[in-house]
Amino acid sequence: MTFTAWLSLLAICLLGAMSPGPSLAVVIRNTVNRGRGAGVITALSHGLGVGGYALATSLGLATVIATQQTLFNAITLAGSAYLLWLGANAMRGGNAAVSGHPAAHDAEQAASGRPGALMAAARDGFTIAFLNPKIALFFLALFSQFVSADAGVVEVATLAGTATVVDAGWYALVAIGLTATRTTPWLRRHGAWIERITGAALVFLALSTAASTL
Repeated sequence: MTFTAWLSLLAICLLGAMSPGPSLAVVIRNTVNRGRGAGVITALSHGLGVGGYALATSLGLATVIATQQTLFNAITLAGSAYLLWLGANAMRGGNAAVSGHPAAHDAEQAASGRPGALMAAARDGFTIAFLNPKIALFFLALFSQFVSADAGVVEVATLAGTATVVDAGWYALVAIGLTATRTTPWLRRHGAWIERITGAALVFLALSTAASTL
């Protein structure tokens, strides 16, 4: 792969990562409620999930998902169910805080550095990527422009590595930006409402995706 081709790949991967969607909502939610560390871990685990699809695509495995409609629908519905679960939990936590019962929200903030919270953040990031087969289709369309018939280990590693680093890096920057010194007080004051809005967005995305699939 030439350097010019790699720059084109880099730009497209960056634009794909910056597109708003459920992944961004999950990163924002975990950052607001669990802190910067959890947000960054969500970003890194999401990048690993995306990297898995990128590697599978570059090896030709994603074609199976793209051509097997039943499998595609099953993964899509599983992803919708997970989004619905995340959204419902977010709305419930936000409602408790807004209604004058912030104990649950405060407890989550207090536990933000515990291994369990960080593991949950890693699970959220990876799962939201892994249960989104549209990522496989995106890379199938993208990599078809860059993968050659005699692609070797270096070329495959470059494709998958670029997608992984760009995705994880972008969402990590989002998490760090949200927890910047000037942003933190505002987030603390409005965290419950952000939680409710993010939860509602996730529920809407889950229901709309399930409806279009069914």
